[in-house]
Amino acid sequence: MNIFVGNMTREVTKEGLRDVFQEFGTVESVTILIDRINGVWKAFGFIEMPNENEAKQAINNIDGREFLSQYLSVHEARFRSIDRRFSYRQGGRRHTDLPELKKEK
Repeated sequence: MNIFVGNMTREVTKEGLRDVFQEFGTVESVTILIDRINGVWKAFGFIEMPNENEAKQAINNIDGREFLSQYLSVHEARFRSIDRRFSYRQGGRRHTDLPELKKEK
């Protein structure tokens, strides 16, 4: 199960986050996100736990728990579908630039 962890401080490390979740079971991976464009640290990350029961137990016990002076927000990761993510974008083009909408003169 992929778990979202939010509201983290900049002092959080992968090892520290792994230690918190390993109290409840096996942790496969830990990812803390950094913006690729400007290198700014983001206040969230993801934990991958292979056992769903252990993951649910971790979520229930860690959500709202204080860690390095912040109260963590923890829940099952919900990923957006690709279609939904791109359906809002028009590539910066106006609808009149699309060939099928241009009027013939």
